[in-house]
Amino acid sequence: MRGSDERTGSLFSFVDLEDRVPARHTLRKIRQIVNDALATLDGEFSTLYASEGRPSIAPEKLLRASLLQAFYSIRSERQLMEQLDYNLLFRWFVGLGIDDPVWVPTVFTKNRDRLLDADVAAKFMTAVLAHREVKPLLSNDHFSVDGTLVEAWASLKSFRAKDGSDEPPGPGRNGERDFHGEKRTNDTHASTTDPDAKLYRKSSNTAAKLCFIGHALAENRHGLIVEADATKASSRAERETALAMIERHDPGSERRLTLAADKGYDTKGFVAECRRMCVTPHVAAKVRYSAIDGRTTRHESYAVSQRKRKLIEEAFGWTKTIAGLAKVKVRGIDRVRHQFTFAMTAYNLIRMPRLLGWAAA
Repeated sequence: MRGSDERTGSLFSFVDLEDRVPARHTLRKIRQIVNDALATLDGEFSTLYASEGRPSIAPEKLLRASLLQAFYSIRSERQLMEQLDYNLLFRWFVGLGIDDPVWVPTVFTKNRDRLLDADVAAKFMTAVLAHREVKPLLSNDHFSVDGTLVEAWASLKSFRAKDGSDEPPGPGRNGERDFHGEKRTNDTHASTTDPDAKLYRKSSNTAAKLCFIGHALAENRHGLIVEADATKASSRAERETALAMIERHDPGSERRLTLAADKGYDTKGFVAECRRMCVTPHVAAKVRYSAIDGRTTRHESYAVSQRKRKLIEEAFGWTKTIAGLAKVKVRGIDRVRHQFTFAMTAYNLIRMPRLLGWAAA
């Protein structure tokens, strides 16, 4: 018998979001880890808000909603609010009831800026990694480090002479300007949109662009990111930040650690500093003038580190293609650092269900 296409409504309806989410949905395991991590940050959140006044959006809800934005490649806060309005799975994950109104996009953004101005992203990453189910997955002795260019939220047209001597752009709101033949450097020019962004290129056969450098330190067992940072782009930033991250992750360690890296880290200064810190530099050796010798390359662990270090590229690829970090949507090095670190935490979380054997039935 053919069913009727008529729309029928009921006078009363009850929807329990908990019943609508499958018992083995991957977001259930992620939400459990996230909620446990956020519970440990309750004291940190309390210091960010006044004891009186109109209640703001709960920081826990802000962070859970921001994770969904990274997981599902949602391009803007406006689209995120639209999804929260009708997507029951999103409402359940964030902690909104079926009848709770969603926030105005600009209100959501302004409340999230409060977290961008604090060091919440790094503390959230630390809390996730310290979770009782996550910590056993991490290696304590073997690590990899790398950096990637993150394009700034600024155009090349904003890269103007500091003394104001360059020609103004053409007429109109977004006038054209020909830069051909001009010599522009970070010493003489700066972006008027984001002064922290620097003109930089990764290699001689790529175009220069206004960008930052995102840095990640990964453990070699599963390739999870244990430290993340973002700095102004420079030729020495990757090596300096790598040393800072390994020291921050394991301060004053007397255990022998290994640190895998590509050829860009093969300098005498970096290798010597690693050895001073009780870190064996498993750095890919240059063909000529390498600081890595047979003392390091003869061991089997060196070859293992060279294979494992490529796992970090998966994190960079995911954050740029899925989490929307190919070009940041914030300005200023502090907020870029927050966004990059948060995206790396989202990458760790999206891998948890599989690593913990939590697969959808």
